[in-house]
Amino acid sequence: MTCSGMPENCSNSAPETAGFDHQAFLKTLSGQPGVYRMLDKNGRVLYVGKARNLRKRVASYFTRADQSIKTRAMVAQVRAIEVTLTHTENEALILESNLIKRLKPPYNIIFRDDKSYPYIYLSAHQRFPRLSYYRGARREAGRFFGPYPSSGAVRESLDLLQKLFPVRQCEDSFYRNRTRPCLQYQIKRCSAPCVGLVSEQDYAEDVRHAVMFLEGRNNQVIDELAKRMEQAAAQLEFEQAARYRDQIAALRKVQEKQYISGSGGNLDVIAALIRDGLSCVQVFYIRDGHNLGNKTFFPRHAHAGSEAELLSAFIAQYYLGDSGHRIPGELLLNAEPADAPWLARVLAEQAGHQVRLSHRLRGERARWLELARRNAEHALNARLADKSNMLQRLAALQDVLELDEIPQRLECFDISHTRGEETVASCVVFDASGPLKSDYRRYNIEGITGGDDYAAMRQALERRYRRLKTGEGKLPEVLLIDGGRGQLRQAADVLEELQITGVTLVGVAKGETRKPGLESLFLLGRQQPLILPADAPALHLIQQIRDEAHRFAITGHRLRRGKKRARSSLEDIPGLGPKRRQQLLRQFGGLQGIARAGVEDLARVKGISRTLAQKIYDRFHAE
Repeated sequence: MTCSGMPENCSNSAPETAGFDHQAFLKTLSGQPGVYRMLDKNGRVLYVGKARNLRKRVASYFTRADQSIKTRAMVAQVRAIEVTLTHTENEALILESNLIKRLKPPYNIIFRDDKSYPYIYLSAHQRFPRLSYYRGARREAGRFFGPYPSSGAVRESLDLLQKLFPVRQCEDSFYRNRTRPCLQYQIKRCSAPCVGLVSEQDYAEDVRHAVMFLEGRNNQVIDELAKRMEQAAAQLEFEQAARYRDQIAALRKVQEKQYISGSGGNLDVIAALIRDGLSCVQVFYIRDGHNLGNKTFFPRHAHAGSEAELLSAFIAQYYLGDSGHRIPGELLLNAEPADAPWLARVLAEQAGHQVRLSHRLRGERARWLELARRNAEHALNARLADKSNMLQRLAALQDVLELDEIPQRLECFDISHTRGEETVASCVVFDASGPLKSDYRRYNIEGITGGDDYAAMRQALERRYRRLKTGEGKLPEVLLIDGGRGQLRQAADVLEELQITGVTLVGVAKGETRKPGLESLFLLGRQQPLILPADAPALHLIQQIRDEAHRFAITGHRLRRGKKRARSSLEDIPGLGPKRRQQLLRQFGGLQGIARAGVEDLARVKGISRTLAQKIYDRFHAE
């Protein structure tokens, strides 16, 4: 197993060309939060940036006309862009800082270190400790909570703490010279320890509660606010209820779990993925609990039958010998290599310390691995949509189907329903550049017997190609139908009725075990199905198009079903009953607050398990 060039140059990036084909790259780019790195022709990182929406932010460099001279000069040098997906926007900000400090790109003006991040500081040398904003070297006696992603987040948190716990936040000079309570006492934001209006024991209890909140043990506080909100609403004090709602949302925001910085330790997180004939390995480097970035590798000629075999080959080549790669104390893997004990012994011998290979993970380590897996999946999607790769697969498909020319347009139809309810048909389109999403279409199927896939397929095909027959759009050279001979026959009848010729029809039926690689291809006029080798490029292209049609159909069906039932977004989530929905809405102040929450935040709510929290998160963040 080898990578193209040195391993460091194998990444999820747009193809290097004369200039940079940003349009092709943006087609594959996710709209999720993350960090992007712009590279020049030599692979040097020019700039590191963060984004709430990677696609929009990166696109702005190539579409905005009011760029500065410096930005235009930088963009002119860009030959590739690497991206790292993150769970949250705050996570992207912290990762950006880590990468800037390590890579020192020439076009990043401000190089921030750990001192640049703000903290909440609790003093330890007074009878009545003080909570305050802090930025700088953490040498003072006391406790530091953070880092926080911005000054605004710290100040907002301090403001909330002042409302919840009457712990003083005033300067020591102001505190020592008081003879009577200040305004903060009058508005119930301080218990006035400066003039002895609170005992040292009661004040210490308030401090302890504030520390519990800052440590993330804040469910009791949020529950209390939720009850107050309900009481205010019941008494028709809607303005007060709205304030409690906003407090709950703000509490969740400032206490958002920072996946990018966790418990201490040095480890590498490695996720391997094999799909449609391509292999990808994603490596995240965690040092002292901080994510220092990631690398993506695309092994060439990788014939590994499983992710475990791929990981075994990768670990041996990446770490052993004269590779120069530092071996951490633990490798987190998404599959267990058969030779894991042997690999661990050899790695430990070379590193001079114990090395663990772990794959059954829980808690924070499981979240690290999920992040690596998501980035590997994103990298594979980008590589699968790469133009040069598409041309190779189209050429292979031409040979398999014995076409006169390489097909320039392919369409695929699929049907989705739940026991015949709210049937939706999808049509996806691919060309030499990959998915052509502007030409995708969905069809709500009406007037048929529920569950009659043949009738549904016939109706969708008629509606699609009747419009194309009148000149609206283009006809494909190859039409893929998800199904066997029956669905293929429906397509042939429709094209015959509309007098459409020159389209090659292919029925794509799953094998007996429905395992990818065992598909049967049905062609008109051919008695026996065509079964291609599992590693055939033409089959990989067909699988990719079929899977995209399936995804598009399911998404449309779920949307239609949800609209008909007039249900809340939460009601479509299995396992989330009325009481839990009410608890979520109360805790987060509404659907918008739930949509902004991370998995860890959702799992803190009473009755919401980690698995259910992931389902809720996926419901609001599915692309």
